[in-house]
Amino acid sequence: MWIANNWNDYEVIDCSKGEKLERWGDYLLVRPDPQVIWDTPKTHKGWRKMNGHYHRSAKGGGEWEFFDLPEQWTIHYGALTFHLKPFSFKHTGLFPEQAANWDWFSEKIRTAGRPVKVLNLFAYTGGATIAAAAAGASVTHVDASKGMVTWAKENAVSSGLKDAPIRWIVDDCVKFVEREIRRGNHYDAIIMDPPSYGRGPKGEIWKIEDAIYPLVQLCGQLLTDEPLFFLINSYTTGLQPAVLSYMMHTVLGKYHGTIAADEIGLPVSSNGLVLPCGASGRFSL
Repeated sequence: MWIANNWNDYEVIDCSKGEKLERWGDYLLVRPDPQVIWDTPKTHKGWRKMNGHYHRSAKGGGEWEFFDLPEQWTIHYGALTFHLKPFSFKHTGLFPEQAANWDWFSEKIRTAGRPVKVLNLFAYTGGATIAAAAAGASVTHVDASKGMVTWAKENAVSSGLKDAPIRWIVDDCVKFVEREIRRGNHYDAIIMDPPSYGRGPKGEIWKIEDAIYPLVQLCGQLLTDEPLFFLINSYTTGLQPAVLSYMMHTVLGKYHGTIAADEIGLPVSSNGLVLPCGASGRFSL
């Protein structure tokens, strides 16, 4: 498992009964997590003194209950700064487990010895974008949500990357990739963090099981002759590491690089265990 264990401003303190207790900077949140199927005593005082609690509804969705939590605050990962705010469906605007991947590809970029062009698809609030830009890459950031792209720009500015070579694109990711192929553009590296289910800006339906492989095939046409890396993230339980690995081998095997896939996770500080948080597939030359 690839573990995001270099955080100072974030930690999973404990997890039990379908929930996890997390510290985001100075604030404690309790959020549901479907992986937490065990029932252990909730003895940590944070369970009783949280600043925010997301309650899952039996009918689907849910709502936040707040106890002295600001509308927005920031946390840091090294030189990177992220704005956080609780919004619908339990999210805060950051997936901290992805730091395991940020560390991996940042080292690839820093030691590449050449300019690196990165395409970040389903780029959300820009965690991977600003990590890649901070490492020295030029990045094309694509997300269908204008609000998320605006949020990502704010994270970049706060991280000292206002003038970094980042292109901000609000678009359906598949349509953007198709246009880039027609334009003849190429990238040294591609990152994709597709949702399990979603809609594009014009109502286009995205279902990962049906759409991910055709998109990876399209992205293969965008790579340079010597691509630096390709990263796929999945939070869908059906797309296990072996599936990601096999899919990448079929599309990227011609480059004779290294392909690996594994779960990603976060350490739990109260008991030393690791909470699984999805899977990633990595290709690199």
